[in-house]
Amino acid sequence: MDSKKDIKSLNLEELKTELESMGEKAFRAKQMYEWMHVKLARSFDEMTNLSAKFREQCKEKYEYTCVKPVRIQESKIDGTKKFLFELSDGNVVESVWMQYKHGNSVCISSQVGCRMGCRFCASTLDGLERNLTPSEMLDQIYAITRLTQERVSNVVVMGTGEPMDNYDNILKFLHLLTDENGLNISQRNVTVSTCGIVPRMRQLADEKLQITLALSLHATTDEKRRKLMPIANRYSIKELMEVCRYYFEQTGRRITFEYSLVGGVNDTEEDAKELIALAKPLCCHINLIPVNPIKERDFVQSDTGHIQAFKNKLESKKIHVTIRREMGRDIDGACGQLRRRHTQEMQNPDGLSQEEN
Repeated sequence: MDSKKDIKSLNLEELKTELESMGEKAFRAKQMYEWMHVKLARSFDEMTNLSAKFREQCKEKYEYTCVKPVRIQESKIDGTKKFLFELSDGNVVESVWMQYKHGNSVCISSQVGCRMGCRFCASTLDGLERNLTPSEMLDQIYAITRLTQERVSNVVVMGTGEPMDNYDNILKFLHLLTDENGLNISQRNVTVSTCGIVPRMRQLADEKLQITLALSLHATTDEKRRKLMPIANRYSIKELMEVCRYYFEQTGRRITFEYSLVGGVNDTEEDAKELIALAKPLCCHINLIPVNPIKERDFVQSDTGHIQAFKNKLESKKIHVTIRREMGRDIDGACGQLRRRHTQEMQNPDGLSQEEN
């Protein structure tokens, strides 16, 4: 039996074509699209201005993505909420809702697990399960909007997974998210992170979108980066800087360098000098990240004074730099921690996780 088509991943034109093939007029597609992407309906049954017969036909023909919240954690420190969502196949993904003065941000996952193997990240500990569809990425945002009753103004694709390893679905997701007929989030309010898959970064540059591209840099030499990130065995820092320059040339959008400060690993004075040398020729912003300790890894966070000194060195050379505000430290803040703990509990329902035994 053929699998059903994922209706929430269709753009408006594709939806019109689908419904016309069922004998429906084009305006039905506009109605349904609004139910899915503006009113955030959880099922065909909620689409009350469509006939019951038509809704039943849609149920038979199409898959309707609606992620199910299975765990919600709220930080007592800053109100950050971390959501664990179950997908239709039983897999789970996590998303984070954060409140800032400039609006509400949601950080979503792009894959179930990750195969990139970055040494400081919990997302990659169990490898890659599968890619997320455009609708599964969208519905993380839609579900959080429904649950918080708050509008999301900024979206960051920086949760579990490597977005450029799920390129086609990411591109479709971005067009749906920023479509004026849907949630209509400005492209300038969307950030996509990558560990540095150079050909995909170049491909994205050619799309000339107005999103922010964030490169997980985390080291200033190839040797040091290879110890932290296996992708560095494939693409050099020189190649990364070239594609970052190309991205800016094609889009006019400043690149963000994500730089996780790991105590005694990449936070020395020499590291700061090398980072300045990389950043100076580019139109970029550096986001310093106090690394979230993960019990499965042996990395520790640089102390506060050290982080501030590192920032000051960069600023003294006129580099745009911020220290990322730590969010949700008390609720499995690092990417992949909550999903991993939940998976272990499901595998071992009668006791503690292996680490806690």
